[in-house]
Amino acid sequence: DNFVGEQMYTCGRCFMRPDAAQALIKVQADLKKQGLYLIFYDCYRPRPIQQKLWDKVPNDNYVTPPWKGSMHNRGLAVDLGLVDADGHVLDMGTAFDDLSAKSHHTETNLPAAALKNRRTLKTAMEKHGFQSIRTEWWHYNFGKIQAPLDDWVWPCTETHTPTPALDE
Repeated sequence: DNFVGEQMYTCGRCFMRPDAAQALIKVQADLKKQGLYLIFYDCYRPRPIQQKLWDKVPNDNYVTPPWKGSMHNRGLAVDLGLVDADGHVLDMGTAFDDLSAKSHHTETNLPAAALKNRRTLKTAMEKHGFQSIRTEWWHYNFGKIQAPLDDWVWPCTETHTPTPALDE
């Protein structure tokens, strides 16, 4: 379920810079007290994947140009939502990657449960150093550190080999 309608990664993995990953662990600990869990849609995104997205949708309202790079390309952005203890995705008012005004944080014409779920996610994320963007309820940047753009593409293996770029 993404706005380009095709799989972008050979195999799904979620990598983040260590400080951002530690903050996500704290977010999850807070949410678990409410019987909620994070579901990850996109994390670190190598610039070759950013280029593929740009080739599909060359519109900087929705995709950061690969030569500029995004927080995803730095391992400091995450796209996520909420699931309950049984793994059911909670209603957030729209699907992930819905690029309509209904996905904006300012949208109020949504079911009460969806508005509550968005507030719950946003509150937990902001408490631990993440910032939202106006147009996507699912996207959060970790703004406490700086990091360079990265091109590293992970191998599709069962074991994780630390990489200097993202594990330092």
